[in-house]
Amino acid sequence: MPVEVDVPEHLVKCAHQQEGDEFSKAVADLILIAFYFLLRVGEYTVKGSRNETKRTVQFRVKDVTLFQKDEGGRLKQVSRRVDPKSLVGAVDAATMKLDNQKNGWKGVCISHHSNGMGLFDPTEAILRRLSHIREHTSDEETFLSAVWVDGKWRDVRDQDIRAALNAAAAVLDYPHERGIPIELVDTHSLRIGGANAMSLAGYSDREIQKLGRWRSITFMEYIRESLSTFSEGISSKMKKCFGFTSLEGGAFRDVTENVLATEYNVNVSEGAAVA
Repeated sequence: MPVEVDVPEHLVKCAHQQEGDEFSKAVADLILIAFYFLLRVGEYTVKGSRNETKRTVQFRVKDVTLFQKDEGGRLKQVSRRVDPKSLVGAVDAATMKLDNQKNGWKGVCISHHSNGMGLFDPTEAILRRLSHIREHTSDEETFLSAVWVDGKWRDVRDQDIRAALNAAAAVLDYPHERGIPIELVDTHSLRIGGANAMSLAGYSDREIQKLGRWRSITFMEYIRESLSTFSEGISSKMKKCFGFTSLEGGAFRDVTENVLATEYNVNVSEGAAVA
């Protein structure tokens, strides 16, 4: 089931404003990034052991490109030699490139512009990940899920994401406030939630499909029509009488008055033909 942006933002707030440890900060930032970029969990975390034969390749430092606007408002790529820490609050967009993924697309780039929300900006979350990693290594092959803890590297795993999501959903009372049981909140809830957020914000199916890198309309399964927001106002709009015309069989007949004057369960075929 989907989660809203309040879940990632709650985790980011707790980790960064309440002096969380580096691992908690990494988990929170990756969750925020995953929500906005509609990521699959295998694209930003690792499992118990790294599987070199797995089709999807996790994002690495070298897959990220940062942009700033010039005086003319055009995006210009930031040099990779620039210290990420010097860019806090100054990044206008970020792009992530996938070498490969589940559906076989190679060289796919996904990007977001800054939303100006500071701590809760996905481009700033990417910048925080880069800053932490670059502080401890210059290896561009390092996964974005890598965290330097107690003198060694540790990877954020799918179970870490799942545990954080469950904890946040419980604090935010998702069972009562959203009608979503905690056991139905999982790693895929971020991808589903991001797709729903885009749909509710008015973005087209094509735009959602492109950002989520879906090859087919299967992504429509993630747009949850069961959410109350999708049905809000529909009955009021359906109440309007449009005076439509039947075009079936080349017959042009206004059927509105006929239908409104016909009693329920009456066989209208005995009277005027209704398409």
